[in-house]
Amino acid sequence: MSESFANAAGGGIVAELAATMRENRDYLSEIDGAIGDGDHGINMVKGFDMAAERVEDGASFDEAFRTLGRTLVMEIGGSMGPLYGQFFRAMARQAKGVEQVDAPTFASMLEAAYEAIRELGDAKVGDKTLVDTLDPAIAAFKEATGTGAGFAEALDRMTEAAERGKDSTKDLVAKVGRSSRLGERSKGVLDAGATSCWLILRTTAEFVKRQL
Repeated sequence: MSESFANAAGGGIVAELAATMRENRDYLSEIDGAIGDGDHGINMVKGFDMAAERVEDGASFDEAFRTLGRTLVMEIGGSMGPLYGQFFRAMARQAKGVEQVDAPTFASMLEAAYEAIRELGDAKVGDKTLVDTLDPAIAAFKEATGTGAGFAEALDRMTEAAERGKDSTKDLVAKVGRSSRLGERSKGVLDAGATSCWLILRTTAEFVKRQL
């Protein structure tokens, strides 16, 4: 198995992410409905499907992410559109001009996405947000590559850490966003953003592994 893949061959990522959102639309909205507006799944499907239609044939990995990011920023309201929009825009910028995407490049994409999220808000690990998924996922990926793991194994560890992070939000009290107004009543249910972030990371990992 190769330790990199051609950026030019990665344009199919958005279609796969869109399919994942469609498959989990009702689940995401059900989770969101427990402590939020109940429209997270609907909005995610709308944005990702719209972007998938706009990704040009033969688009590269970074071009597909740039189209996705722009679509989410411009077309999807609420808090998640801008958050995920800047998330994917940041990933695209890190991969622009790179011929072969390897583990260090992918790590820089994740870190840039995380920095974009931090610039838009002050959520920390433990606040019951997508940060609870993203932070440990990136740490696991970097730790894996730092100890000699291959790209595919590092992606597996990232996905496992992302799932644990997502699961941790069930017992947390929301500290930011609309659900924070519920206080202790926000405990006992997963955070919708943390869950969609896990789905995004898992789907991206599966896609990348097939390209290696």
